[in-house]
Amino acid sequence: MSETSPQNTAARNNLPFVLGLGVAGMGVAIAAWFYLGNAASANSCPAQLAQAQIVDAAAIGELAALNGTGEGRGYADMAFKDEAGKPMTIADFSGKALLVNFWASWCVPCREEMPALDAIATEYNSEKFMVLPINLDIGAGGLEKAEAFLDEGQFHNLPLYADNTFAAFDRLKREAVAVGLPATLLLDPEGCELAVLQGPAEWHSQDGRAVIEALIGLRG
Repeated sequence: MSETSPQNTAARNNLPFVLGLGVAGMGVAIAAWFYLGNAASANSCPAQLAQAQIVDAAAIGELAALNGTGEGRGYADMAFKDEAGKPMTIADFSGKALLVNFWASWCVPCREEMPALDAIATEYNSEKFMVLPINLDIGAGGLEKAEAFLDEGQFHNLPLYADNTFAAFDRLKREAVAVGLPATLLLDPEGCELAVLQGPAEWHSQDGRAVIEALIGLRG
């Protein structure tokens, strides 16, 4: 019977440890690839820090919670549907600066915010700007509940767009943009993020108007 050298025994004993390091390293590599891939897709716009700062500087008083960002996140491909179920994306509104508001009929702060958003839409919607509400009611009857709320409030300038898959808002959560409803994005005419507001605001106020005018004024 041949003898086993101490070196061979040590090598065998260390084999599980070495294999474990290899598997762990592969896991780290996969995680890094996944993270960097998501980061690349999230940052689909050029950084616009100066433009975001202009919007941020206008956000005082009622809009003090709004934060200028301009870090390069883009949402041109963000998908949802119109009232008739037609698939749409943010890119369908290319050329307009957007106030994108995520809301749900079960969200009390969302409901309270809607009259001010409708008033701002009435005052400012144009070829340069639009209030774009995206409803996030899910489950059976979700769309009907959203439609009933809009009809009851007679919000003539808040059309019904919806994402009952919740994928749009899940994307915001993955990218640490928002954690709850309501949430609002201010986007440039290419769908690039310039500012974020987590929570409701009194948009139909002098402070709200100042933010909208700063956003529109970036393109003259």
